[in-house]
Amino acid sequence: MTTSPFLIMNNIEKAFNGVPVLKKVSLTVVEGEIHALLGENGAGKSTLMNILGGVHQPDHGSIQIKGLDVKMSNPRVSQEQGVSFIHQELNVVADLRVYENMFLGSELRSKLGFLKVEEMCRQTSEILSKLGVDINPKEYVRNLETSYKQLIEISKALLHKSKLIIMDEPTTSLAEHEVKRLFELMRNLKKSGVSIIYISHKLKEIKEICDTYTVLRDGELVGTGSIKNENLDTITKLMVGKSISQERLIQRHSFGPVVLEVNDLSSQGLYKNITFTLRKGEILGFTGLAGDGRTELFESLFGYRKKYTGQIKINNQLVKIDHPRKALEAGLALVPKDRKENAIIKDLSVIHNMSLSSIGHFEKAGFIQEKKEKDRFHYYKEKLNIKVHNPRITIDKLSGGNQQKVIIAKWLEVDTDIIIFDNPTQGIDVGAKHEIYQQIVSLAEQGKAVIILSSEAPEVQKVCHHIYCMYQGEITARLKGEEATEDEIMSYATGSKREAANIG
Repeated sequence: MTTSPFLIMNNIEKAFNGVPVLKKVSLTVVEGEIHALLGENGAGKSTLMNILGGVHQPDHGSIQIKGLDVKMSNPRVSQEQGVSFIHQELNVVADLRVYENMFLGSELRSKLGFLKVEEMCRQTSEILSKLGVDINPKEYVRNLETSYKQLIEISKALLHKSKLIIMDEPTTSLAEHEVKRLFELMRNLKKSGVSIIYISHKLKEIKEICDTYTVLRDGELVGTGSIKNENLDTITKLMVGKSISQERLIQRHSFGPVVLEVNDLSSQGLYKNITFTLRKGEILGFTGLAGDGRTELFESLFGYRKKYTGQIKINNQLVKIDHPRKALEAGLALVPKDRKENAIIKDLSVIHNMSLSSIGHFEKAGFIQEKKEKDRFHYYKEKLNIKVHNPRITIDKLSGGNQQKVIIAKWLEVDTDIIIFDNPTQGIDVGAKHEIYQQIVSLAEQGKAVIILSSEAPEVQKVCHHIYCMYQGEITARLKGEEATEDEIMSYATGSKREAANIG
């Protein structure tokens, strides 16, 4: 690998409304390396990358590309300097074809102004073939898997002859086989001399794919070096500023009566023969690979999906839940996995997102009691460590971790007996994860019954009393949380192993 720097950002400073966000931060990325940019939500990673991408201008500091000073005055200039930014929310247009996405804004035209469709298709196929994939350039993007949509973004970067690609949380929505495909592609790009800045909260992935790392904390540079020379605990401590326990947070204790009983629940093509019980004070984990049916199963329990057979009992009463309102009335809450699509209303304020599902708590004679609403918000702000200066700003201004805490506050205020968390820590940093885990454990200790759906085996190991593994819509094992190993969980989640005994 060459040791020649492609990028040097030196002593970058940036403040918004007088509040410092970056404090003399430096970053060096060598040609043909994968460089991890790490830090908690709010550490300054996005601001630093937006400065590199030409979205923001630094107050002080300098940027060099291949030894030459440059001013990234806007995103087009950044692109012309060989820098491309692939955001966590992919910027592809689902209703356009692959080649149309590739050339969007830079379409090829004849002298008479007609689109040169076949030439754009040819160039699209040529770039995709270099990446080792076979996608029809005329296929609509909406028909592609998420990983292929990412490949289109990467292909666009290569079309513009990018030499540095910024990838922001690229694996958040990917299945395991899609992650492997992405990593293989990244290694090929690295061999061809392309540099990658990789932003992720998944430290095991960082260890697997990255060469070097830079850690920011509270807008300052706190560490940089070679990945192979560091262990994950050291990097975690740099990010958070303290050690985060890797031990199980939940301890075995006595449970109360059964509050949820599911018997032989099936829905054609989604899941089948699901049987389990949940007791007061218990935390159950459901894990598996993408497409295992766990999300659809619990959407049925919450009334999103109506077509199923079998029985559901809540507090020993047979129920037929065909609407989320009925689920709430029965004492069941669901924190959905896709917060941007299903959990937040981005144009509403933080405080209104928190109170939306329990608006009756704050209503009197047809009016909202703003002081009571504000007092409850500040209670949850302290309880969950929600980082927000003004609860009246729109929720989309918050980091992912703080948005997730607001969603959890919303359902805690509803105060149901049973709470289902679907991927509760998706796309948030290690410090915020630990705080959410502690809150989940606290709920169980208070007597709430909790279910966690997660594709991350270490997550369910850390906080669950029992773990159900699912594969292709069926439960393949029920494991004790304190005894389950990651290898054992994965063997059941991939279908290579299955319990012979009665699992339910």
